[in-house]
Amino acid sequence: MKLYKVKKIVSGIFIYLELLIVAVIVIYPLLWVVGSSLNPQNGIARSSMIPDNPTLANYVRLFQKTHYLAWYGNTLFVAVFTTIFSIVLHTMTAFVFARFRFRGRKMGLLFVMILQMFPSFMGLTALYMVALNFGMLNNLFMLIIVYVAGGIPQNIWLVRGYMLNIPKSMDEAASIDGVTKLQLFFKIILPLSLPIIFFIAVTSFMGPWMDYMLPRYLINMSEKRTLAIGLFDLINGTTQDFTAFCAGSVLVAIPITILYMVFQRFLLEGLMAGANKGE
Repeated sequence: MKLYKVKKIVSGIFIYLELLIVAVIVIYPLLWVVGSSLNPQNGIARSSMIPDNPTLANYVRLFQKTHYLAWYGNTLFVAVFTTIFSIVLHTMTAFVFARFRFRGRKMGLLFVMILQMFPSFMGLTALYMVALNFGMLNNLFMLIIVYVAGGIPQNIWLVRGYMLNIPKSMDEAASIDGVTKLQLFFKIILPLSLPIIFFIAVTSFMGPWMDYMLPRYLINMSEKRTLAIGLFDLINGTTQDFTAFCAGSVLVAIPITILYMVFQRFLLEGLMAGANKGE
């Protein structure tokens, strides 16, 4: 028993030590970026995470000398509409695959699964040519279309796996009461699927909010840039401004942090929802 207690204490010490190391690795860069955003000097803070004379001048300069508000608005526009269209399209498609029997259903699911095997950057050149031919370069709606289409394979399987856990006896009881398939979706299946819907809403919002590669290919106009492009140019352009970059990065993290704090429980449920292999 004593040996067992010693092993348990030692294992507990190693677990907490590991958690402490991971916390330091994650938290230290965040504090360093926040401290740099308050640094009165326009340069990389080397000595301390907390400047001696913190100032908000970097935030003021960020709004006055850049198009940060336009970048923020463009990114928010793309992220919000991507989230809305993803929820509508992906949940309704998953409902069809989960509740209907039709010819080609299994082949369709297999095709959707195969699409997940290919990395998204493989189609960047093709997407650029499509946008060029249809006159949709520097068009935010082109980004929305690509983001919504790119989330189809993963989200359909996740939502379908979650909906398969909902008893089909509810469908039979609803049909006896004269409920149509559309009413069944909106009044029964959709409310019961809120955890996985919140999950795909957060992930659909995060994609456009943090993506750099696709907007870099499709957006060239300064007023149409997203946050990722604008912030990158702050540290890579001719007039580099590292402290303004840190200030912008802090503001970028606010919506994602709020979403995670509000929907944390739903995110955990959504991550486990796709474990059901279904039929």
